[in-house]
Amino acid sequence: MFAVTRSLSCAVVNRSARLFSCLVLFAGLWAGVKAGMAAHDDPSEADWESIRAVITSQLDAFQRDDADAAFSFASPGIQKQFHTPGEFMNMVRTGYGAVYRPGTVRFLEHFVLSEQPVQPLEIVTPDDLVLIAFYIMERQPDGNWKIAGCALGASSARSA
Repeated sequence: MFAVTRSLSCAVVNRSARLFSCLVLFAGLWAGVKAGMAAHDDPSEADWESIRAVITSQLDAFQRDDADAAFSFASPGIQKQFHTPGEFMNMVRTGYGAVYRPGTVRFLEHFVLSEQPVQPLEIVTPDDLVLIAFYIMERQPDGNWKIAGCALGASSARSA
């Protein structure tokens, strides 16, 4: 009886902790991305094309292990947080393996949330796990787009 109760309690605590962690992650990403867009200035279709090009270029840089190029697509806030291209690349390798070495990538329908452009990608990993990567984008003063954050959403789906 104790083992069953303890297992259920641990499962509830673990699920609650994971949910809380996800909420904190998303809140932190959105709170940290303030610059870049004026109110009600949704990106145009040309902006979304530029956003997809930036993400694709960073993914290509990861494939080439080109830390300098990959780091160049990160927003100033991300660059300040990770200091060097090497530190940034190490973080991606260890914490974002699906982004660092995806099997296949498909751009999903983009949206704006709290005035922040978000470009989701469906990523199928080499071992056929399906994840959604939510790229939060930031318009720079020169009009270019940079990646201000990426949150991975887990899925229980497997690719066929």
